[in-house]
Amino acid sequence: MIDFSTKYLGLKLKGPIVVSSTPLSESLDNVRRMEDAGASAVVLCSLFEEQLALESKALDEDLSRGTESFPESLGYLPDLNDYRMTQDVYLEHLRRCKTAVDIPILASLNGATTGGWIRYAKDVEEAGADAIELNTYALATNRSQTSAELENQLLELVAAVVGAVKVPVAVKLSQSFTSVPNLVARLEDAGAKGVVLFNRFYQPDFDIELQEVRPTLHFSTPSELLPRLHWAAILYGQLKIDLAITGGVHSAEDVLKGIMAGAGITMMASALHIHGIEHIAGCWPMRNTGWRSANTLRCGRRADA
Repeated sequence: MIDFSTKYLGLKLKGPIVVSSTPLSESLDNVRRMEDAGASAVVLCSLFEEQLALESKALDEDLSRGTESFPESLGYLPDLNDYRMTQDVYLEHLRRCKTAVDIPILASLNGATTGGWIRYAKDVEEAGADAIELNTYALATNRSQTSAELENQLLELVAAVVGAVKVPVAVKLSQSFTSVPNLVARLEDAGAKGVVLFNRFYQPDFDIELQEVRPTLHFSTPSELLPRLHWAAILYGQLKIDLAITGGVHSAEDVLKGIMAGAGITMMASALHIHGIEHIAGCWPMRNTGWRSANTLRCGRRADA
């Protein structure tokens, strides 16, 4: 029998398919279905609604500055108080998921500054999370803010969370950083055990009829996988940190490509919204190809290459 097991963040997983943070995981029944369909782990929806809520109140205030003068522009950003789950509800949901399934359950924190995230990290660890994924968002809104400052803020956040918990911490990155290899190396030095390539965010769009600005996010397509393969292949072999790919993973072929690039796991979210949770079962590599082992498939750049 073919062994599909792999390791990610020190966790032994039965296979390379993990459910990325998605509102689908807000349902305990859905989490059970994900396990039954073949998911090797589930990253729960973010403690503060992923994508719909900007993590930092300071960032929200900065972006909203002056909107009180233009009533038609009010509400173009997500309301920071509009969360699907309160902290208590989230923690109870995490506990119930841990009891209901045998696969690892990862908590997702939508954080960009240290603030209260250390307390939240401790709380999800206490509730039973097997690992924590920091769903980070870096956006410069002030002309005096430099890229180095953004990176240092992220590194400070990661170091603070890592120092506060015992479970492994992964960092979900955006692809807008100037030097991804340098940043990932520094994240590894800060104690992160994994990086997830890459995050997707709501972006502002204009409704020309209503003359409003609205945040939008479309489901990913397989074409979005390419830059993730590119960076995974570059990072593979240079660092010891675990690599995960999310965004554009829709098929067994996409899973294989991610492993070939050097990722330990590939994550799915949009494909499950489009095709249903049971789509996971059809994306196991053995369904469509002569899978041999992860080691024979690696095409990523090695340190001695």
